[in-house]
Amino acid sequence: MCPARPASAIPRPLRGDRAGEGRRRLRAVLRAGCVLAFAALAGCAAVPPERDATPRPLAERCERALAALDDAVAQAGVGDAEASRVTGFPYLRSNRFLASFRDAPLDDAQYREWVDAMMRLDREGRIVEIANLPADATRAALAALRAEGFADLAPAALLEGCAMTLRERDLADENARDRLRAAAAVPDDYDTWKRIVGLYAVTRIPFAAGVRRWQDETLAVFAVPLAAQPVAGTLMRYALAEGSPSARADAARVLAEARADSRLGIHGARALQALAAVYAPVFEVDEVSAADRVGRPALDASAMPGIETTKPAIFVRVAHTRYQGEVLPQLVYTIWFPGRPKSGAFDLLGGKLDAVIWRVTLANDGEPLVFDTIHGCGCYHLFFPTPRATPRPAPDGIEEWAFVPATLPRVARDERIVVRIAPGTHYVSAVAVARGHPPGTKLLGASDEDSLRRLPLAPDATRSLYGPDGIVPGTQRGERYVFWPMGVPDPGAMRQWGRHATAFVGRRHFDDAHLVERYFMLDDRRP
Repeated sequence: MCPARPASAIPRPLRGDRAGEGRRRLRAVLRAGCVLAFAALAGCAAVPPERDATPRPLAERCERALAALDDAVAQAGVGDAEASRVTGFPYLRSNRFLASFRDAPLDDAQYREWVDAMMRLDREGRIVEIANLPADATRAALAALRAEGFADLAPAALLEGCAMTLRERDLADENARDRLRAAAAVPDDYDTWKRIVGLYAVTRIPFAAGVRRWQDETLAVFAVPLAAQPVAGTLMRYALAEGSPSARADAARVLAEARADSRLGIHGARALQALAAVYAPVFEVDEVSAADRVGRPALDASAMPGIETTKPAIFVRVAHTRYQGEVLPQLVYTIWFPGRPKSGAFDLLGGKLDAVIWRVTLANDGEPLVFDTIHGCGCYHLFFPTPRATPRPAPDGIEEWAFVPATLPRVARDERIVVRIAPGTHYVSAVAVARGHPPGTKLLGASDEDSLRRLPLAPDATRSLYGPDGIVPGTQRGERYVFWPMGVPDPGAMRQWGRHATAFVGRRHFDDAHLVERYFMLDDRRP
C-alpha cells in the first residue's frame, strides 16, 4: 500500500490553482494513451476527504467518478453523440452494429468481445469529451475525481481501470447480462412526438408524393451517361493516393487476417483503413462557384464551423453491416463543401456546409457488392448495386424503399468508381466505372473522420464539429419548418455518423446493421 499524500503534495494542476496547466495535463495523458496499473485505485490513489471516511467499494467509486465526468461534460455542452450511452452501464456505449448482437446467441468468449467493443466506444467518446472540456469544466472534473480518491490517477488509467472493474462485476452477474442485452439497444433518430402532433398518418401522403417526384427527376438525370452529362463549370477530380502496398489482389487475404482474432467476425479497423485507397471513388465535382470547392471543416474563434477550401480532403471511416449472420466490411468516404447556395428567397434547402458521403459494402473476398450515398443531412439516399446484389421487391405501401437510380457492373481490380457531383445542389448525378484515375485527378491522403470530433479552436483548445445532439451548429435549413411532421430532428442540417435518419416516410438509418440485408439478396459465394 502506498501512503496517502497530504493535500500539499497534490500536484499544482490538480489543486485547481492553475486551471490551464491542469487542462493541458489532462489532455496530454489522454492523447498519450497512458494506462497505469489499476491496482493504484485501491492502494496508491489519494484517500477521499475526511467527510467521507467510510471506504466505499471500488465499483461504486468508479460509478461516481464516471458520473462526475458526465456532469462536467454535460454542463460544458461537449458531449459526443456518435455512440449511444447504455443506461445502467456507464462504462459502455453502443451503436447500431453492436446493438444487432444483443439478441444473438453468444458464447462466453463472444459475449466478452461484444462487451469489450462497447467499452472501446465509451473510452473513445470520453477521451473526445474530456479533450474538448474548457478550462473551468476541467478544473471541476479534477476536483470531483479527487473527492472520489482518484486524484493521483491519470484519466486514461481511470477510464481503463474503472471499465475493467465494472465489466468484471457485471460479467459475474447473470441478471446484469440480461439487463445489458435489453439496454444496449440504440434509439432511432426520429422524434415520435412530432409525428403525433404533425398528424403523420395523414401528412406522410403528400410527402410520399414529393419523394416520388424527386425519384422520377433523379431517374431522368441518371438516364444520361456520365460522358454526356452537361458541365456548367470546371470538372475538379479528387481521389485518394495509394498510401500502402495493399491492392485488390491482396484484399481477400487482408480481410481474412483482419477478422482472424475476432469471435464475432468483426474486421480490425486498422486493416480496413489500409484498404481505403484501394476502393476509394473518384469524386468528379462540377465547380461553378466557391460553394463547390471541396475542403476541410474548421472552427472559427466563436466555434462556428466553416470549410477551408485551400485544404481539400477526403475523410474515411470503417464500418460493418450484417448479412445472414455474417459480418461484411464497409468503407465510407466523405467530402465537404462550404455550403449549398440558395436559389432564391424561398429556397428551403440552401444553407451553410454540405457534404456527400459515399459507401462501399464489400464481400469478404474483397469484391464490392453494393454502393450507396447520402448527403451529410441523411438526405438523398441512393443505392447502386452490382450484379452480386439483387434488389428485393418493395412491399406494398408508401414507405420509402431502397431507391436504385442505376446499377453498376462488377468492378475489376484495376477499376474504380467515378462519382459525378452537380454544382450548387451537390446531387450525385452519375456514376461510372473507370480504369485508374482520370487525367487531372488530385490525389489526397486519407483523413481520419474521427479528427472532426476534436478540431482546433484556440491554442491548447479543441471542440467537436458536432454539437451534443450530433448536429453541426449553424447548418440548419429552412426545410425544418415544413418537414418537421416527418419526425426527423432538424431536417437538412449536417449531422454526425450514427445520427443519419435517411427516410421521411418510414424509418431508416444509414448505419442500420441490417440495411443491406433488408434491401438486397447477395450472391452467396464465399472466398
